[in-house]
Amino acid sequence: MVRPEAFVDDAVAEIRDEIGDANAVIALSGGVDSSVAAALAYEAVGDQLTPVYVDTGLMRKGETEQVSETFSYMESLRVVDAEERFLDLLSGVTDPEAKREVIGEGFIREFEREAKEADADYLVQGTIYPDRIESEGGIKSHHNVGGLPDVIDFEGIVEPVRDLYKDEVREVARELGLEELVAERMPFPGPGLAVRVIGEVTEEKLSVAREACHVVEDELEEYEPWQALAAVIGKATGVKGDNRVHGWVVSVRSVESRDGMTARAQEIDWETLQRIQSRITGKNENVARVVYDVTHKPPATIEYE
Repeated sequence: MVRPEAFVDDAVAEIRDEIGDANAVIALSGGVDSSVAAALAYEAVGDQLTPVYVDTGLMRKGETEQVSETFSYMESLRVVDAEERFLDLLSGVTDPEAKREVIGEGFIREFEREAKEADADYLVQGTIYPDRIESEGGIKSHHNVGGLPDVIDFEGIVEPVRDLYKDEVREVARELGLEELVAERMPFPGPGLAVRVIGEVTEEKLSVAREACHVVEDELEEYEPWQALAAVIGKATGVKGDNRVHGWVVSVRSVESRDGMTARAQEIDWETLQRIQSRITGKNENVARVVYDVTHKPPATIEYE
């Protein structure tokens, strides 16, 4: 296990040594990994760092507002509205790996544009050890590892938490004094809600997934899951009032894990599951049914794509 105090000292020194007198941008998402990387980099190089949050339109409910508030102390924070660009890039893309590659390249191009404005040569990002293992092992490409394009217009990429597991990153977050909302927040995939909708990404699917994920996180907070989520997995027949509908199927998933490499589906009581389905179907008339995923990892991955 990592010793948080010693890790912070070593990481800050390593970042300072790698970046030197140059400028850098940090890929900020609001999750604990990128937040820790940002805090370490800010401590190391201060005003040489420009934090960049790219709002892809694939984010959790309220994510952009939360990031803007949490990192307001970093005066150079830039919030980039890239929703239209990312939805255009994803139009017609249905293969999961292709989605990740499109999003990975889209992120890099956004950061390259911001880096030019900030005269930055380095990109700092919150890649952690499981990201590398899953990408290198061919399980799935992470947007910040296997999803990166071959040609990148940066002198170097700095990854201060690349050798840490998620629970170790949380320990470092506490050592850095990050607020509990950030330090203890459950994981969220880099490609965002794009991997929580099966098939082509559309505004309607994203809206359903975003609201459903919000409901699930809210209702299952007391179970303290490693990760809880909802995904739009297809369509099925349902009944709304006296009418037959062909609406979305939302799958709810909640797992326990230590590091995300393996996971067990949680046992959720029936009353809670019924409350979840009632809220999800009540929020969106185009949702025909809600199901609960009982599959562990392996054989399933935690996310759907």
